[in-house]
Amino acid sequence: MKKLIYVILAAIMLHAFVLASAQTGEFHQPWRDERIAIVIDPFQGNEIVWTEVARDPRVVGIIHRATIGSRKDTKYAERKAEALERGYKWGSYHLGKPGNPIVQADFYLDTIRPSADEVMALDIESLNSDTDMSLPNARKFIQRIREKTGRFPILYGNHAVVKHISEKFGRDDVFAKTPLWYARFKSRVTDFPTKTWDSYMLWQFSSEINCRPAAPDNCLYRVPGTRTDMDVNVYRGTVEELKAKWPFKIE
Repeated sequence: MKKLIYVILAAIMLHAFVLASAQTGEFHQPWRDERIAIVIDPFQGNEIVWTEVARDPRVVGIIHRATIGSRKDTKYAERKAEALERGYKWGSYHLGKPGNPIVQADFYLDTIRPSADEVMALDIESLNSDTDMSLPNARKFIQRIREKTGRFPILYGNHAVVKHISEKFGRDDVFAKTPLWYARFKSRVTDFPTKTWDSYMLWQFSSEINCRPAAPDNCLYRVPGTRTDMDVNVYRGTVEELKAKWPFKIE
């Protein structure tokens, strides 16, 4: 009996060690590795000086807000044209709001008219269904995108959203099919929930939340040609790997 207990305890400790080891590399300042790709995700309020952004060869992808609820982002179309002209990988996201998720999904797709090499994403900002799209509606939105395009979008969520999905949905047939865009504004994460996703695909680690104009030297990463309010993401892979795998199709 004691031997069995020792075996179980050893297995638990090994699992914890493996998990901690995995999170040490992927979740401990991966942006400091100069091989790793960087993606920015602007919206109309962010300033972009393209000639300056081009100074950073690690910035290879742009995921721009296209729609928010039933409204369009006023800068989306012109920035898409500029980014593609400059050779960046392109994508868009919809910021989910309360209301009919099917109508929002159709509005998003009608706005972006995505080509096969464009990233699509759904942004869920919080668990407050009075201000943001609820998770049941998020599932319907994702299913609608899958139905109309043949592939799943990326899902963006902060730690609270990701943790809740992990605890309530696990390896379901919707959320678990979406590549994860994880928002956590700190240098190291040791408590990533793993019941739905094993890890992130993109980690949004910098924004106006932790990169403040009053202390720009304290920002975790600065992209030339942008202000401290620019959202900056690290890809879980190299520049070459991102270029090869974009737009991360899961059918």
